[in-house]
Amino acid sequence: MDSSKEIPNVKTKMASKSEELDNFDEFEEDSDNEEEWEEEEEDIKEEEDVLCLFSQQRFSTVDEMFKHCHCVYGFDMAWAGRTWKLDSIQFIKFVNYVRTEKPSSKDLLKYKPGDIPPWTSDSYMKPHDPDDVLLQFDIEDMLENSPLTNSISTTQNGSGGETNMTLSMSEYHELCQRLKVAEERSAKAEEQIHELMQNMEKMRIVTKDIVMTQSQEPIKQQSVIETLTEDEDDAYFGSYAHFSIHEEMLKDKVRTESYRDFMYQNTDLFRDKIVLDVGCGTGILSMFAARSGARQVISVDQSDVVYQAMDIVRENNLEDRVTVIKGRIEDVDLPVDKVDIIISEWMGYFLLFESMLDSVLYARDKYLAPGGVVHPDRCNISLVASCDPDLHSKHVTFWDDVYGYKMTCMKSEVVKEASVEVVKPEKIITDAVIVKEIDVCTCRLEDLQFSKHFSLTAKEDGQICALVSYFDMFFDKDCTSKVSFSTGPAHTATHWRQTVFLIEQPFSVVQGEVVQGKINCKKSRKDPRSLVISLTIKDFTQVYLMD
Repeated sequence: MDSSKEIPNVKTKMASKSEELDNFDEFEEDSDNEEEWEEEEEDIKEEEDVLCLFSQQRFSTVDEMFKHCHCVYGFDMAWAGRTWKLDSIQFIKFVNYVRTEKPSSKDLLKYKPGDIPPWTSDSYMKPHDPDDVLLQFDIEDMLENSPLTNSISTTQNGSGGETNMTLSMSEYHELCQRLKVAEERSAKAEEQIHELMQNMEKMRIVTKDIVMTQSQEPIKQQSVIETLTEDEDDAYFGSYAHFSIHEEMLKDKVRTESYRDFMYQNTDLFRDKIVLDVGCGTGILSMFAARSGARQVISVDQSDVVYQAMDIVRENNLEDRVTVIKGRIEDVDLPVDKVDIIISEWMGYFLLFESMLDSVLYARDKYLAPGGVVHPDRCNISLVASCDPDLHSKHVTFWDDVYGYKMTCMKSEVVKEASVEVVKPEKIITDAVIVKEIDVCTCRLEDLQFSKHFSLTAKEDGQICALVSYFDMFFDKDCTSKVSFSTGPAHTATHWRQTVFLIEQPFSVVQGEVVQGKINCKKSRKDPRSLVISLTIKDFTQVYLMD
């Protein structure tokens, strides 16, 4: 089965799906429409967006949350702010300390005036959650305008009553003095806060994959696709029931003729062998294998197109050598214990989209006999940079003027959607770099999620508007006649085309300039057949969703 089918064309589907993308809110520790891109970062924000200090309950305003903390947990933020001399900076540290260490209200209320509480450490200047509403809350304004309370309800005693604390006049005047000092420091604090907010915005951009890809362990590989139920995977296989997808794949001569030539030119490899075709679709690869001398071909596919495959096999008088089975390879029972060769056309956009390679590796580990081979056996993913102002204008600068209206806020959302395009070779402005190599005969599932630093050298002066990815496939192992094909811009276009990652703000390069970058590719936590890809080049970092 071809995992690269139009879904219905990644760009078309993505343009209609502005729900997914965020939750890649850290790029070094774990990672954006902000899922369905914001759901990968922290779910689409709803009305209730202020998280309680002591529970997971959310409130529509900060005041409501503080009232809840006072009534339920006996914690008065105004009293605490005055007691601990919390200015804006100290309040930010306090919030990050509470979010990180999760102390109870009892633990916090142990700290008295004069104590050095743990949140004074500069380590708590780093936001636990850059989107935390409390980090932008003006505590000093609250302390200045809220009425002075002369008591605070701390905790319930054993009799169910409350313990009150009464402020003396000296304590009252001391608090007033502290507020005056805080006002005198406000100008400096305001400047620091402004700088902090700028840094937080940079962190928000640079660390988009922390939440989505590394705040938890990478998706467990044993095997995510294997654990999907038939209902959960129905949409994927159902999409391959449409005959137009198979027509497009069969008409792709680069794809189909490469598989045919590999088998027809290596009949010694197939003679009298048992072959397994994973995701057989219409059965074209299975019939190539049978005509190349295979003794038995077992063709497996979960899509309903498998019923046509059965008819096609009979129509070509190959039913004595080709057995077609409906079902997922992870679920079916094969009529043999082991096979000699596994063939599959599993490649998707950006090579790994749709995760069908997971199923091929499952079949390899369970059914491939010692000394057996999987074909194609090698592949790689490459990146280049393009200078194509017209393509950038089509998708990005278009939003500057839409029928006389500015819609520039759309730009940051549009660039999150990786697109699939035929890129003109003359628009490529750098050399190519391989960012991932895969040996299908030996690789592990965890190898399919990866990070890689790379460098691109400009071949001419120009502006980098996008990064472009493509892949190369090789039929190599045990072949007397080796076959390969490429989906790169310099080669004949295929139905995979190229995957384009647009840059919101293009930047200039000169001939010979070396630009450093990093790519991070993970499976989406919401849908393991989708990909979340983070790209950094120069000072630009963006997270892209392929769904």
